[in-house]
Amino acid sequence: MSAPDTPQGTSGTTDWAARADHAARSVTRHFGRRLLFLPGTHLAASILPSHGFPKPWNYWWQAHYVDCLVDTGLRELASGSRFDGGDRPSAGRLASRLVTSIRLRNFLRYVNSYYDDMAWLALATLRLDALAERAHKPGRRRNARLQQGLSPQFESASTKDMCGGTFWSTKRDFKNTPATAPAALYFARTGNPLRAQGLLDWLGAKLFEPVRGLYLDGAWMQEGKLVLAEEIYTYNQGPVLGALLELGGNANLARAAALVGSVGEHLTVVGPLDGPGKLVLRGEGTGDRGLFTGILVRYLALAAGDVRLPAPTRATAGQLVLDTAEALWAGRTVRTDAAARPGEADDDGWLVFSTQPQRPAAETYPAGTAVELSTQLQAWMVLEAAARVQSSIAP
Repeated sequence: MSAPDTPQGTSGTTDWAARADHAARSVTRHFGRRLLFLPGTHLAASILPSHGFPKPWNYWWQAHYVDCLVDTGLRELASGSRFDGGDRPSAGRLASRLVTSIRLRNFLRYVNSYYDDMAWLALATLRLDALAERAHKPGRRRNARLQQGLSPQFESASTKDMCGGTFWSTKRDFKNTPATAPAALYFARTGNPLRAQGLLDWLGAKLFEPVRGLYLDGAWMQEGKLVLAEEIYTYNQGPVLGALLELGGNANLARAAALVGSVGEHLTVVGPLDGPGKLVLRGEGTGDRGLFTGILVRYLALAAGDVRLPAPTRATAGQLVLDTAEALWAGRTVRTDAAARPGEADDDGWLVFSTQPQRPAAETYPAGTAVELSTQLQAWMVLEAAARVQSSIAP
């Protein structure tokens, strides 16, 4: 069944904020639930249909859920209205509950075995703190404790082994872009630019592939030699771009501009939903990869609005965001099987987005198949990015 259209804006342009609200309602109403029925808690099921205790446990998916809620919360502040109506919790309130629930579900701690997971949660809660401050609401003390607990983790994982970089996990046998770039962004946003720059320089020296102008996945030591994991993912380019923009300076901004161009040249695809001249980013699949493209789009939206970058670069970044969002929206479908909340009315239906922007959801999620949270967060993230780009170019 096809999903209903979203109303156009007053000027006849696409209302990306309304589309982002649709995605936010779909995820929070259908995937969201209390943890063990405890009041004041909120977590997302990893897959639907799902029953009872949220499992499997995907810590970093929940971290990106926090980030998506912060995106929506910022729009709520700007518009003065809640994304899900006045009688339901605000996005910021849900995000705060979610952060608390992550700790409960993670056995009363925020530390886990993967440094990239922790970095994503730390970055999300920095943004949540900023949202709370803008809304003039308390709550920074709890998240400050989270930051104090996680910051030493990133410091300990960013070692001189392999000449720099950040370990991926507590096994400490592999350093990669997924851990190093978010750690660099975290250091940049928490007043440690020298450490952040060192991590970016290591990525440029060890994991940058100059032919395509993109970053490889990682490296490990084998018999005294550095061995590269040469896969190139959409995911890895995003936090590198974010860290380059956060630190700024001519060299970093030039690298950021070049990276946007390389993404547009090498990571876009053409599918049946795309028209001529479109710049639609490729999807990476399901599971953890179901988040990869959305993470890149988040930082492309920042580039699109960054006046320090050349105008052609900003235009390319904006087109990548909007074309990818349009493809995901065009390929959406709606389910009415009430998989998450039986008996609860939902005027929007349960929107289901494709795992890959270039393919319709009816193909990647045929009727009756289970839907993964990661892929739906990705679509929500992309729609929020499109709303941000639209607001930055509005007259």
